[in-house]
Amino acid sequence: MAPPAHQAAFHTISDVERDIGVAKETLRVWERRYGFPQPHRDANDERTYPRDQVERLARIKRLIDLGHRPGKLMTLSDAALAELGAKVIALAPAALSDPDLTTGMTLLRRHHGSALCAHLGQALLRRGLRDFVMGLVAPFSAAVRHGWADGTIATFEKRMFAEAIQHVLRPAILVASLRTEDSTRRPRVLLTTVPQEKSSIGLLMTEALLALEGVQCISLGPQSALADIVSAVPALNIDIVSLSFSSRVATRVIADSVAELRNRLPHVQVWAGGSGAALARRLIGDKHVVPLEDIGTAVARWQAAPVAP
Repeated sequence: MAPPAHQAAFHTISDVERDIGVAKETLRVWERRYGFPQPHRDANDERTYPRDQVERLARIKRLIDLGHRPGKLMTLSDAALAELGAKVIALAPAALSDPDLTTGMTLLRRHHGSALCAHLGQALLRRGLRDFVMGLVAPFSAAVRHGWADGTIATFEKRMFAEAIQHVLRPAILVASLRTEDSTRRPRVLLTTVPQEKSSIGLLMTEALLALEGVQCISLGPQSALADIVSAVPALNIDIVSLSFSSRVATRVIADSVAELRNRLPHVQVWAGGSGAALARRLIGDKHVVPLEDIGTAVARWQAAPVAP
């Protein structure tokens, strides 16, 4: 199919891979398997994609990242995809009415990165670290994630938000970790995500709340191979491995990852947190799912357990 005269309205397969984040080979597989996308061909017989197909691909990619299957999404009309995105938006928490969140969202949408960092820093000072994490960062993160899924938040805005949160939380975590002076037995916790989980915000929120409990945290950042986690545990004298999962990670991947680490690290507790862990709770088992609000209780439970000989 030859493209029309307005070639500037078309995007190459490299453009789509770069801008949408779908690999070229995946685009070709979708084309063969699902009949979408339906690229045109340029004078060199290379694939080109009209703007409406690129926009549809972007929406599909966002929904896939939230756990939807491509085979199902490909069969939906544009209106049905929009409706599915709207249902995701409806899951956003009622805390959207929080003035700190609404101001932060306004600054993010206006792309005022420095002002957003300043606003978050002031909110942290007013609210304290625990309420800042639970009452502001958690719902703000959910709102950004849902907006990104629906296409109302751009990927660069999502990344701006993540950078701002890291900029504010990192120093606060350091200060909190230096305040523990008593001799209470405290666990050493390794924080990371599996290779399928790119987000680091869940790790930061978990680390902040653990720091308030006086826990010694060692963060490897996101996307650690399971073999690397296993080798790090004895080297770092770890008591607990804490993994963060967003809803973009398949529940089977979450369950298999936790089970594998439990098998390979029988003397270490494995915790799973985040929206993905909540969805996979039945497969993981209740005692291994530790939501943010239960971190203090989970630490106390570890401290009360008999010390292994």
